[in-house]
Amino acid sequence: MGSARWRGNNACPFQTMHGTFSLKAIYVIVLREFKRFFRQKGRLVVTMARPLIWLFIVGSGFTRLIGANATGTSYMQFILPGIVGMTILFSSVFSTISVVWDREFGFLREMLVAPVSRVTIVFGKLISGTLLSVSQGAALLAVAPFLGLNVGIREVALMLALMTLVSLAITAFGLFIASFLTSLEGFNVIMNFIVLPMFFLSGALYPVGALPAALRAVSYLNPLCYGVDSFKHVLLAAQSGALAPELPLSLDAAYLIAFSAVFVFLSAAVFERRK
Repeated sequence: MGSARWRGNNACPFQTMHGTFSLKAIYVIVLREFKRFFRQKGRLVVTMARPLIWLFIVGSGFTRLIGANATGTSYMQFILPGIVGMTILFSSVFSTISVVWDREFGFLREMLVAPVSRVTIVFGKLISGTLLSVSQGAALLAVAPFLGLNVGIREVALMLALMTLVSLAITAFGLFIASFLTSLEGFNVIMNFIVLPMFFLSGALYPVGALPAALRAVSYLNPLCYGVDSFKHVLLAAQSGALAPELPLSLDAAYLIAFSAVFVFLSAAVFERRK
């Protein structure tokens, strides 16, 4: 009876091996993650302060050291796409910590035995992590005019689309890893081991082309590399030489779509098989 009421109240039900795919359940998961984020005041402050520290402290220091290039572009302008990428990277990866948290405190077990499919849980986590990351990255675009960058409605719309792709790719990757972990300590150690190399090999602080060949090859496996490069196409469209985007925008988008599809599938497959 209770199960029938659940299915009757579900929007867009679709039966899978472990239950019904439910848009209503996805909405509940997304809402829960947003409430959790805004209740954690410390996380909210750190999330907003970290990119500004990198941009204005690290960026100012290197700007004085390097100066502007021949086109008049400062180092702070150059690293803004990378700082947007860094914001999305940290937000996307650490949004998936909720999977480990829920497993450690038993809430994930309650979701797994609910009359909804495990794919529903995966999509709820993916959508919430993606939306949180995009909103934080978008807030950072407000800094662009103060750096002398022209960001209009077209640029904002294109950046939102690209940020959604990057956020989805990294959230899916983080969710795949988190699905194998059982403790918060293990998650923090492994993610820090992964996140920092992803950031430093993304082209955020220096062109990927300036790296040694071996590191450059690793960089081209990194989804954030393509994300930062795509942001440069929008924010640094008029640049040339070392400060210009290094890859075609079509290649950036294609890699991010393919990476997202692979890890969304892998995350869903892992959750379907967990007991």
